[in-house]
Amino acid sequence: MSDEKCRTLELAARYVCPGRVRTFQALGVDLVIGRRAGYRIWDVDGRELLDLHLNGGVFNLGHRNPELVAALGEALETLDVGNHHFPSAARAELGEALARLTPGDLQYSVFASGGGEAIDAALKTARHATKRRKIVSIAKGYHGHTGLALAAGDERFSRMFLSEGPPGEFVQVPFGDLPAMESALAGDDVAAVVIETIPATLGFPLPAPAYLAAVKALCTRHGALYVADEVQTGLGRTGTLWGVEHYGVEPDILVTGKGLSGGLYPIAAAVLSARVAGWLDEDGWGHVSTFGGAELGCRVALKVLEITTRPEVAANAKATSEELAEGLAAIQRRHADWLVEIRRLGLVMGLRFAHPQGGMLMTRALYDCGLWAMFAGHDTSVLQFKPGLLVDAALRGEILARFEAGVERCRASLR
Repeated sequence: MSDEKCRTLELAARYVCPGRVRTFQALGVDLVIGRRAGYRIWDVDGRELLDLHLNGGVFNLGHRNPELVAALGEALETLDVGNHHFPSAARAELGEALARLTPGDLQYSVFASGGGEAIDAALKTARHATKRRKIVSIAKGYHGHTGLALAAGDERFSRMFLSEGPPGEFVQVPFGDLPAMESALAGDDVAAVVIETIPATLGFPLPAPAYLAAVKALCTRHGALYVADEVQTGLGRTGTLWGVEHYGVEPDILVTGKGLSGGLYPIAAAVLSARVAGWLDEDGWGHVSTFGGAELGCRVALKVLEITTRPEVAANAKATSEELAEGLAAIQRRHADWLVEIRRLGLVMGLRFAHPQGGMLMTRALYDCGLWAMFAGHDTSVLQFKPGLLVDAALRGEILARFEAGVERCRASLR
């Protein structure tokens, strides 16, 4: 290990994230990212890895995508963060694009610097619109680590920071359990149901075909708003621009983030339908965010949307999904007692293994084989497998070869 890496790990453990450093070191992962380009990252010691984690989808279009770097560079010639009090061309144009590209009658964008902050804005909007406090979410879900987002997420984190809220204010039901959802909404006292279209930290379990539409119908019947958390499933990852489009759902609020930044400038948004956005007229300062909708980030995000909606990008993502699915199925046939389930919708993939910590064990084995993919935080039997939208044919073959090498390495270590 180089002196540079040792120093970085020491400083991180001392001043930034001691628990994470310990966890990864115990797993045998000492990654400190140096150079990065496309879907490859290099450790500061020079070791190359294919990135199949993408920081949750931040790097949908690759690391340091040249078109996005150019858009940021051009924006830097005249712009900076801007002033959040006043209209700006960059924010206005991004808002128009999001209204045009999101499903249903979504119209207004409330910008944030990250997905958790955007979820907070969405839930505040729901409470204002309905004059109710109760929030229903999915057990073992994840919506960020900010205030209301944290309370709506898994108790592992909300309890840590005493953020659960008063009893009964934040209610969680199992994913896919429609009777439990109906029971939670039956009192006509719920402001919003917030739901990841395919819950990431739960290992990307796919909803039954009619489930999300049924949840939306229950929300409509009981006066609650449907908040679609598309931070990981949006921006082309499922084969449509937004995951909810597969399920015929038009949400009252849609939250996007991560990949919207292009991996270059933090930005997220809660996109609201006009009928729930009354507070924007009532008090223009009802919610403010100094760095939410920074003008530089808006210019990058506009270019992200332009690239993502190109027909050839969608076609490439479809080809990548199908080729990797075929390759993974072949690997599964050769290792049927280890790789027991392949969950897939477009480029959203969760791979479940025949061990309670199979996803975690595979993270280490794949790291040793030059492929970086992370286990699901709330189901460590599952590996999150997240290829990017621009992965080409040559890279698809490389991914499959390294993945199978990791499977064989992991199985050998368990014998």
